[in-house]
Amino acid sequence: MVFNMIVIKMLPALGLLFVLGCATARSVGRSSTSPWALEATPLERSAAEFNNDAAEHLAWAKAYRSRIVEADGPRTIENTLVPYNQMMMHLDAASSESNLFARVHPDAQVRAAAEESERAVAKYVTELNLDRQLYEAFRDLDVSRGDAGTRYVVEKRLRDFRRAGVDKSEDVRKRVAALNEEMVKLGQDFAKNTREDEREIVLDSPSDLEGLPQDWIDKHRPGADGKIKVSTRTPDYIPFATYAHNAAARSKLYREFKDRGYPKNVEVLQGLLRKRYELAQTLGYANWAEYITEDKMIGTAGNAKSFIDKIAEAGKAAVERDYNLLLERKRKDISGAAKVEDWEKSYYEELVKSEQYAFDSQSLRPYFNFPDVQRGLFDLTGKLFGVTYRQVEGLKLWHPSVTAWDIYDSSKCIGRFYLDLFPRENKYGHAAQFDYRTGVGGIRLPQAVLVCNFPNPNESTDGVALMEHSEVVTFFHEFGHLLHALFAGRQPWIGNSGISTEWDFVEAPSQILEEWCYNLDSLRVFAKHHQTGEPIPAELVTKLRRARDFGKGLYAAHQMFYAAVSLNYYNRSPEGLDTTKLLMELQEKYSPFDYVEGTHFQCSFGHLDGYSAIYYTYMWSLVIAKDLLSKFEQDGMLNAKTARQYRETILEPGGSKKATELVQDFLGRPYSFEAFEKWLNRS
Repeated sequence: MVFNMIVIKMLPALGLLFVLGCATARSVGRSSTSPWALEATPLERSAAEFNNDAAEHLAWAKAYRSRIVEADGPRTIENTLVPYNQMMMHLDAASSESNLFARVHPDAQVRAAAEESERAVAKYVTELNLDRQLYEAFRDLDVSRGDAGTRYVVEKRLRDFRRAGVDKSEDVRKRVAALNEEMVKLGQDFAKNTREDEREIVLDSPSDLEGLPQDWIDKHRPGADGKIKVSTRTPDYIPFATYAHNAAARSKLYREFKDRGYPKNVEVLQGLLRKRYELAQTLGYANWAEYITEDKMIGTAGNAKSFIDKIAEAGKAAVERDYNLLLERKRKDISGAAKVEDWEKSYYEELVKSEQYAFDSQSLRPYFNFPDVQRGLFDLTGKLFGVTYRQVEGLKLWHPSVTAWDIYDSSKCIGRFYLDLFPRENKYGHAAQFDYRTGVGGIRLPQAVLVCNFPNPNESTDGVALMEHSEVVTFFHEFGHLLHALFAGRQPWIGNSGISTEWDFVEAPSQILEEWCYNLDSLRVFAKHHQTGEPIPAELVTKLRRARDFGKGLYAAHQMFYAAVSLNYYNRSPEGLDTTKLLMELQEKYSPFDYVEGTHFQCSFGHLDGYSAIYYTYMWSLVIAKDLLSKFEQDGMLNAKTARQYRETILEPGGSKKATELVQDFLGRPYSFEAFEKWLNRS
């Protein structure tokens, strides 16, 4: 997942003329001559320091805005785009830091300051989008002599001005501004309520943990009262839902997991739906879904619905096959069972894979010790893309578990990233890539942050933290986003730099990197038994790949259920809308698993804020990713030449071209549905 609440990248930026290198292993200070140097990047700060930095960025942005509108003479790149870029570099920095720290900083005061900054930046970005003087400057800008990227970024900017409502009356623009401000606050409340609602179940006996891996059990010893606590955090929830024999306990934890954010987020979500619907109607659209899909690859809400139904139809046979296998297996435990419950699917999927595919997921875990996986991810992507990673020591970061790394192409530093990978109280509970500084070619290097929640080796006496294969896949997925942000961070305009393609394409580069988690040659780079050092057996990887083919139909169906919830919450008036009732109806239509009475999944479905109506993005991107993968499968998964071509044609251009052009540049043809359909129905 890419996390970028305010989507600053829609606005182009060029920035100050400084060429920057990477820091050596020393503490970061603020004495650099360049405000954009890596050494000058503020990291850990108090709430007061954070407030001061945010205010300073806003002040610079407002000064550059004045310079633009007061410029004399014809509109040129030099008197309009250059100062506009300088302005947007400051807003990008303030926005990115705020988005991150509001979700991960351990100090509540800093989180509060970050949320306040987030609202202030969002408010000013809305003002800029509704600024007629600024719009007229772009409208009159002569870019006929600019290159294709420059013309494209101005085209996007003018489109976004109009979509924001710049041509509306003053009263309408005031209402638009107020709605945007209210929406940001509601989104913050939604995320905060979910993040802070960490739950747990209490078990009476170690026997309740039967079926779970021993290393997991070792970390869940009974307390002084003899009770065992299991939380809704990912490192607890996924193994428990997959392996625990105790059905009642699995059901109980599922209900707690699905009810995070409830009841607070019922009304918060309703507020988001109302405000977005009103904004869409104010701007002349039938509903929010029509507004938000207009500038995506998909084009319209109707096309999104058609796509969801197309995937659902294409996967029908696979869904029926997969579900019947689960039900058949459940009947061995419960004679005459009529259905498989939603909270049972992970457990019975694991049993089917074990018994019918001779594959036991737990047999993989000894080969996925977190430190080895991280090193292997670096080794593998380094060889594929021709880069190396060097840890930066001595930085004061926002938490002791966070690490900093510079990425080098040969001897040239091309960016920095930060890894915040382990769960803690009040931290964002899922996995996402956050921007920290969008790179600008020749001016400032890109900086990005990976936020995940993996098992922590520092919490183990022997430094061992075994991962589920699904967690390894997540690590690769999010690292795919990170590489995209870093490789694309050298465009001359922020509007084209970093992950700035159409939003329904951004998941494709991360989804394609997942494929290396199923390839024997790539797995043997890092999958070593944590005790013996033996590489993962070829036979085990063969079983993994065969077992992977089971469950694809169920996965696609459930993804289309999520996509349908996302779309249908926003493609209508929210007045009188019962979000739980609609969720039940959509689950019945798109998922083979029944709704679990009394749960409120929508209250923790964070994509209903960030992605709003366009969760279909994940499957749309997967269709494209499977087509992109076909070239790797043809040339070899570890073919560095193909990987370099992929880097240069898909990743590095950022948003300087339309996604359809990027894909055609790599494949030599338009993308097609064929590779995905073959994958979905392969058994």
